[in-house]
Amino acid sequence: MATPLGWEPLSGLDLLDRQIVHALQIDGRAAFSRIAEVLDVSDQTVARRYGRLRGSGVLRVLGLVDPLRIGVTPWFVRVRCTPDAAASVGEALARRLDTRWVSLISGGTEIFCLVQPERPGQDELLLQKLPRTPRVVQVTAHALVHVFFGQALSPVSRNGPLDAARAEALAPAEAPRGRATEAAEPFPLDAGDRKLLESLAEDGRTPVPGLAAATGWSQSTVRRRMAELRSSGALYFDLAFDGDTHARALRSALWLEVEPAHLAEVGEALARHEEVAFASATTGSSNVYAAINCASPAALYRYLTGPVAQLPGIRRTETAPVHRMLKGPGPLYDTQRTRSPC
Repeated sequence: MATPLGWEPLSGLDLLDRQIVHALQIDGRAAFSRIAEVLDVSDQTVARRYGRLRGSGVLRVLGLVDPLRIGVTPWFVRVRCTPDAAASVGEALARRLDTRWVSLISGGTEIFCLVQPERPGQDELLLQKLPRTPRVVQVTAHALVHVFFGQALSPVSRNGPLDAARAEALAPAEAPRGRATEAAEPFPLDAGDRKLLESLAEDGRTPVPGLAAATGWSQSTVRRRMAELRSSGALYFDLAFDGDTHARALRSALWLEVEPAHLAEVGEALARHEEVAFASATTGSSNVYAAINCASPAALYRYLTGPVAQLPGIRRTETAPVHRMLKGPGPLYDTQRTRSPC
């Protein structure tokens, strides 16, 4: 099913593969038998299709933490370096455990990333270290304070091939009620939770026995605690796609300076735009950030002069094409990630 963007993130897959991907976006831990029942195919077919997608690197299911829900402040960080240093500094940032969505922007002259500390109280460690890193010229940081669209939702959620009835049938029973990320008290995590979440970040479909071995818990405790984490909103599941999938789109960062009276209205409008993969409110003069996908520079121009220009209360806009994505929503898994100059 083509999107109005002229860019279909799953265009290289057949209909059944796209249906399975959409099902996993709805519930990353949905049993193959449940997906098969909803799609009216065999369990073996779903398992075989997923195994091929996973084994070929097309996608991974990731179990991720909502930092706002556990009381952690994530930061969007922009790093300007000397002309020869952006790639190496960006790769060093990507190897850190506390970074997500590390990319080279503005023709590869600037790094943009999300810094997500493991626990409250660690927010400033990297932010204090970066300005002292050799060849770093300037660092700016803006706290993420609200997500309008993203995390468990993606363009697949809007444009996937499943109809409303099938999507509803696949919705997880542990889905959080209301806006869990805005609950009065942060949801606490203990050492066992962190071991569980570390395993799920590597593979969101790790079987319960494997999670029990990683945590030292019984299988019943794993099931109960995972259900509690999901229902609280602390844990959600997302899909990570390979780089070739995203290379077919012109990905850009969009910053908006919005009058405070229109901030919620603008964020909710962006959440409905087909071009938007992520939208959030941040601190700073540019108080809205969105990640956008368009088919071409001409499509980006039409989006900026059409839907974006029609948003109320916009004082200023800034865009920067993504030159190269170094890291997505989950951690990297290579032998160099534990040590970094940044």
